[in-house]
Amino acid sequence: MMGKFQVVRKHEIHCGHRVVQHEGKCKNLHGHSYIFHLKCESTELDNLGRVIDFSVIKDLLCRWLDDNWDHKLILWENDPWLLSLREIDATIVTVPYNPTAENLARYLVEVIGPELFKDLPISLSEVTLEETSKCRASYAISD
Repeated sequence: MMGKFQVVRKHEIHCGHRVVQHEGKCKNLHGHSYIFHLKCESTELDNLGRVIDFSVIKDLLCRWLDDNWDHKLILWENDPWLLSLREIDATIVTVPYNPTAENLARYLVEVIGPELFKDLPISLSEVTLEETSKCRASYAISD
């Protein structure tokens, strides 16, 4: 049996979204101070005894979050409000799913992590996303 080494990098950004067809307040435009817990893993350690230098995660994944989602409005590409809101704000980011915390976490694990870490001996194995101090969602690759 072979174990895995895991490290977690925490990162915070601020952005808005809405959840199409939500039953309550989240159907409205609103924002969060999202706190991401980015878990990376490897079966091997580098020559210094690390999964990877934390600065590499910061330079790749945290920078991607800052460049693509921080201080932006994230909307589902099928959101019926999208065209009207784009007339007001051309910087709106669209995603191919309803932008719930669960879907944002899954997108990072399944799409962005593999793209950013393709040349590294690590993988982004889990993302936990805190929307508030009381509410969080996670997505993890299962073995």
